[in-house]
Amino acid sequence: MAEATVSAVRGTAHRILVHLGFHNLFYKLLRFLESTARSWWVPSWLPSWCPTSLCQLKEAEEKMLQSITSKFSQHHVSVSDDNRIWTLTFNGGARDKTPLVLLHGFGRGVGLWALNVDALSQRRAVYALDLLGFGRSSRPGFSSDAREAEQQFVDSIEQWRATMGLEAMVLIGHNLGGFLAASYSLRFPSRVKHLVLVEPWGFPERPDMTDQDRPIPVWIKALGAMLSPFNPLAGLRLAGPLGPMLVQTLRPDFKKKFSSMHSDNTVTEYIYHLNVQTPSGETAFKNMTIPYGWAKRPMMQRVGLLPEDVPISVVYGSRSSIDGNSGHAIKELRPGSHVEIIVIHGAGHYVHADQPEDFNQQILKICDTVE
Repeated sequence: MAEATVSAVRGTAHRILVHLGFHNLFYKLLRFLESTARSWWVPSWLPSWCPTSLCQLKEAEEKMLQSITSKFSQHHVSVSDDNRIWTLTFNGGARDKTPLVLLHGFGRGVGLWALNVDALSQRRAVYALDLLGFGRSSRPGFSSDAREAEQQFVDSIEQWRATMGLEAMVLIGHNLGGFLAASYSLRFPSRVKHLVLVEPWGFPERPDMTDQDRPIPVWIKALGAMLSPFNPLAGLRLAGPLGPMLVQTLRPDFKKKFSSMHSDNTVTEYIYHLNVQTPSGETAFKNMTIPYGWAKRPMMQRVGLLPEDVPISVVYGSRSSIDGNSGHAIKELRPGSHVEIIVIHGAGHYVHADQPEDFNQQILKICDTVE
């Protein structure tokens, strides 16, 4: 969604300005608008441009969750530096089994687990949290250093765990959440009974572009250079009142994924309000990447250091564009450890929403192996 959104909004402006001979103005204008959006992000200004607010995000999330049949609690959990982690707790009274903790992907939030939490919480406690800098969690400033930004994410997860009083957990992470789940497991392996990586981002190293059979076209390189100073979803915020329509146009698939729960635009509205708040975690993610979406600190260089007694399951969708070779590479790096590769047939990148019943059954099988 990020690349398509940015290209759509900025591409048109760029072509017009270049045609008029003002291409240098284009870069200056975007830098100004993005810095202005960051510095003017106050309630008195925001609604006049982006039709959103924290109250609207809250309402959108509540609509996302209204079809869940299980009882659950929701509250903020305090961590360091006056930050708070937004948390949903399902079947919190089940203390006899290791709880399941869900970490969402980039630009997402707790509401995107709506198709999973009923099934997953039948036999144990399930916690879904908005990562620091995303959703309804605090949106602090992150370090511009990739290592330090990653550490801030991981520290907040550990502080959340300690505050919640969880001795250990089955840790599931999708996309960016998978990267952070692996990073957390490396630092706090005794707290992870089973690590589940769902379509994880940030594992392989960026390939040497000179060795590629199909080199990246010059226009893509030029576009990447042009967009590199900006956050991935800046175009969505710069679109202002057109933003909700932009999400519905570019990602109609999300409405289809959740059609069993919602027949209206509930899902796309939730995604919109998630991503036009202060771009805190989004900025951190940008600082953790290099062109074109690769991790500055690839997890594949470190995952072999994880203790052998921490089992790993890697879940992919058969129709996903994400390269599934990382799962096999992890298995080769950990010959003495349990590494299972699970392919969900008919699913794309959002495995848990594309084929929720199959995904839920696979996760429950994994949980059955944990005391």
